[in-house]
Amino acid sequence: MHVDQTIRAQTVRREDNPLYYEMIAAVEKMTGVAVVTNTSFNRKGEPIVNTPQRALEIFMATDMDALAIGGYLVQKKAS
Repeated sequence: MHVDQTIRAQTVRREDNPLYYEMIAAVEKMTGVAVVTNTSFNRKGEPIVNTPQRALEIFMATDMDALAIGGYLVQKKAS
C-alpha cells in the first residue's frame, strides 16, 4: 500500500503465467484471500535483484524466512 493508502492492483491469468497463478491459488487455499504483495526485490540503496545467485545472497543476508524462486521454495531453518 502506498503512503496515501492507495494500491495499484494487477491481475494474472493462468494462461499468461501458470506458475505464478498457481502460487496465488495456493495462497488463497491457505488464507482464504487470493492476493499477494508483489514488490521489487532489493535492499535500500541497492539495485533490483536480477539473478538467482543474487536472490539467494540477499535472502540469506536479510530477515526473510522464505524465498520462492522458479519452481522452488527456499526456507531458512527455524532457530
